[in-house]
Amino acid sequence: MKFARAVVKHRVLILLVTVALMVPSVIGMAFTRVNYDMLTYLPEDMETVVGQEELMEDFHKGAFTFLVVEDMQEKDVAALKKKIEGIDHVDTVLWYDSLADLSIPMELLPDKIYREFNTDHSTLMAIFFNTSTSSDETMKSVEEIRSVAGSQCFVSGLTALVVDLKNLCEQQEPVYVALAVILACAAMMLFLDGWLVPFVFLLSIGAMILLNMGTNFFFGEVSYITKALSAVLQLAVTMDYSIFLWHSYNEQREKYDDHQEAMAVAIRETLTSVLGSSITTIAGFIALCFMSFTLGRDLGLVMAKGVLLGVIGCVTVLPSLILVFDRVLQKTRHRPLIPDMSRFSKGVIKVFPVFLILFAVLITPAYYGYHQANQEVYYNMAQSLPEDMNYIISNSKLSEEFDIASTHMVLVDANLPSKSVHQMMDDMEEVDGVKYVLGLESVVGSRVPREILPDSIRELLVSDKWELLLINSEYPVASDQVNEQINQLNAVLKQYDPKGMLIGEAPCMKDMIETTDHDFKVVNAISIVAIFLIILLVEKSISLPVILIAVIELGIFINLGLPHYLGQSMAFITPICISTIQLGATVDYAILMTTRYKSERMAGADKKTAVWTALRTSISSIIVSGMGLFAATFGVALYSDIEIISSMCMLMARGAVISMLLVIFVLPAMFMLADPLICKTTLGMTKIKLKNRSVEVSAHE
Repeated sequence: MKFARAVVKHRVLILLVTVALMVPSVIGMAFTRVNYDMLTYLPEDMETVVGQEELMEDFHKGAFTFLVVEDMQEKDVAALKKKIEGIDHVDTVLWYDSLADLSIPMELLPDKIYREFNTDHSTLMAIFFNTSTSSDETMKSVEEIRSVAGSQCFVSGLTALVVDLKNLCEQQEPVYVALAVILACAAMMLFLDGWLVPFVFLLSIGAMILLNMGTNFFFGEVSYITKALSAVLQLAVTMDYSIFLWHSYNEQREKYDDHQEAMAVAIRETLTSVLGSSITTIAGFIALCFMSFTLGRDLGLVMAKGVLLGVIGCVTVLPSLILVFDRVLQKTRHRPLIPDMSRFSKGVIKVFPVFLILFAVLITPAYYGYHQANQEVYYNMAQSLPEDMNYIISNSKLSEEFDIASTHMVLVDANLPSKSVHQMMDDMEEVDGVKYVLGLESVVGSRVPREILPDSIRELLVSDKWELLLINSEYPVASDQVNEQINQLNAVLKQYDPKGMLIGEAPCMKDMIETTDHDFKVVNAISIVAIFLIILLVEKSISLPVILIAVIELGIFINLGLPHYLGQSMAFITPICISTIQLGATVDYAILMTTRYKSERMAGADKKTAVWTALRTSISSIIVSGMGLFAATFGVALYSDIEIISSMCMLMARGAVISMLLVIFVLPAMFMLADPLICKTTLGMTKIKLKNRSVEVSAHE
């Protein structure tokens, strides 16, 4: 109570400190780097990641891209190549003249070198950078290449994807927040009892969002998914806490003449309930930190921090704002849209067996769809982008003109005999889908000894430690065909050089597929166990955690299973994030009802009355919370051109509604069915039940 009264007493100071903190928060947010490259979140000990580091260390080559040039004369292409070579951080530009313009007689240059770099209408350049794929320097270089090359040139490669993704996100992210705010505000206006209350809520939540995003500076960088979703998610998830405080404050105003004392009591009661409900949400986000694919840790830490700040804001900033604006808030109150739910609740209880049957009928097809949908996810981020994006157009040109859908790189021991390397390359070219293998041996053929080669060509493809090979594939990144191709290429490579490494976007994506598949199982198990233990401790029951999680998990199965039945596919990260977020965020609805059912039952009410009272009193808060989460995410889902963000928001919006409906209809039915078991397995309820029995006997006598 001391804390609550201190908040009330120092409300003006709290608001001044909050405003002061916004300045460093805005600065911190501006200087927090955003990472748009998913592959950087792979475990550091993976061969593909180690190989990329070796490429940088030995060849000073990081990012790699192809430039398709259409309908340009050779002299102009040569001039363009020279301009590109002058751009900062461009290490090497490989065109067929890079190989022909040497002291090697033209008749010794294999014909395929020319053929692979040229078609009737186009020519191809391979560009290496001395900086990493997603570095700011490389992204700037790609933008300069696009500017220099003009409209008849098309830049492909992962860096081009990162650049286009960055530009699109920066353009759309402010709209995400605006839509979430507007729709959440509209929902609260309708479902709450005040016209101006939502704006006060948003001031408090908005301050905590800015503080959360500003403190991301200490992480160094965050992913673009985290940046795009964190503000929307924090608004949606922590809105409940504001609603709890407002309802509690209005209840206490009816008991106390002094509105400051009423607020102090409301803070104390809200702090207890909010801490209990926030722990499950935080646990859901913390579970993401156990992913070996560290994008989960990135999102999990930011959101766990955001929820914690939301709790702090709810019991400090929000009460201060309400007290400051109390008079106008009271004058602008209105009747809530949600009517008295007594009769509705009675009807739900009356037909509860119907909802038990519904649960039993839905569980199998929902789980089947959920399991199948997890097998149908996509990993190629290009699938989530608009078709008119420069990167997508460039990749199409590369595929149409040169039959190249992906490029692998091979690091092979520089001391491996030339004959063995040549044989290995021949074996690799026999693998299905391999268009050609480019290396020192393919450039000069077998008739030219390595020793007579100029330093320029040797430095291009050979270091003291490694020889570099390029493999162009007809199969797109993250496809089943390219993954099988990578398996076969690795088998050939290890046969000749056990320490050799196959690297590039497609091999990294294959590692990502295997990593995230394992992560999904681990994270899902951790989140369920953690939330089970939290509910067990909060409710002091063995059976209640099972019931609550069963109801919410059915909601998750339905939500993530629907894409299978609708013929839709999800981005690989979506099922992992949604399953933990939906469980952590919406189990609060179930806990709210459970706590009231338990208290009513322990106070002496019979089973039916306890369940009815719990449903009647909690249904309004559940609807407001569920519709708030729905409103905050649905608008973003409809607007976003980035499919991964759009689909995640749509699933969160849909998941909120599904969980809300299941808690309203199925959970009371579960209580009616399992009441005897709950009483036997919940601390304190057995004695109270026996006491009630003895009272009933005495009365009967």
